[in-house]
Amino acid sequence: MSLNIYNLKKWTRMLTGRSLMHVRQNIGNYFSSTEIKGYYNDLTLKVTQDIPLLNKLELPVNITEDGNKVYFPVQIFQYGLGAYDLYLETKEQRFLDRFNLCATWAIKQQLNNGAWDNFSFVYPNAPYGAMCQGEGASLLLRAYMLTKNEEYLKAAKKAIDFMLLPVEKGGTTLYQNEDIILLEYTHLPMVLNGFIFAWFGLADICLAESQYADVKGKTLNTLEKLLPHFDNGYWSLYSLDKKIASPFYHNLHLAQLQALYQLTGKEIFNIYANKWAAYQENIFYKGRAFVQKAWQKIKEK
Repeated sequence: MSLNIYNLKKWTRMLTGRSLMHVRQNIGNYFSSTEIKGYYNDLTLKVTQDIPLLNKLELPVNITEDGNKVYFPVQIFQYGLGAYDLYLETKEQRFLDRFNLCATWAIKQQLNNGAWDNFSFVYPNAPYGAMCQGEGASLLLRAYMLTKNEEYLKAAKKAIDFMLLPVEKGGTTLYQNEDIILLEYTHLPMVLNGFIFAWFGLADICLAESQYADVKGKTLNTLEKLLPHFDNGYWSLYSLDKKIASPFYHNLHLAQLQALYQLTGKEIFNIYANKWAAYQENIFYKGRAFVQKAWQKIKEK
């Protein structure tokens, strides 16, 4: 990734919290551990802060570095999940319409093998990712709960089945001895938030189909094992290659761990959520992390 005006502006918006792709996400308000309801992270700001899009019934569009417009599946899935929570909160038809638009798009754009092409516009040799598959499944399962249309359930299962294929077979999961690692980017080390978003998709499918319970438990065990590696002593790390999290991603990690604790009762998630919240309150730690992240971005090529 090159150092240019486009990327400098993008990184500045992300680091300062002014990017619509990186709006603050706290723990979800309407989720349940026993049934498919609201989403586990609060994605509603992705809908309400995009005023131009809110005034029309269209899908969100991503602008690439060279100025092209692309439909980015993760962006659309998150927009749809945010709209779903807003519908649960307000019962307003406009939010249900936006959710349905995203779910319909997900069905139409899903490949025969169950995948969505998430990254080919930037990584043509690694177009698929577990986060995309998990969030797409979460979106479709909520559409299934609303409509009871079996097409949504079938598509969600296909999405999870593809997600769980080994990387060497074209899927998005790395199997290492007893560890099962859900990869947001199949050519890069594990990304913490991407793993968790993918796992949320597994948690959702298990509420509809019991056949995935075993792999859900094994991936959770892997996450428990690897979570300490994402703590550098003053901040959380974005990925296993020691890249530090931006302020946005650090806060996202907190929200995800809080949701995981409520869903699983695993104390490790509560411990690290509290620990990282304390880091966030420490002005020196926060400043050090901001400078470190900015420097990492400048060095990226």
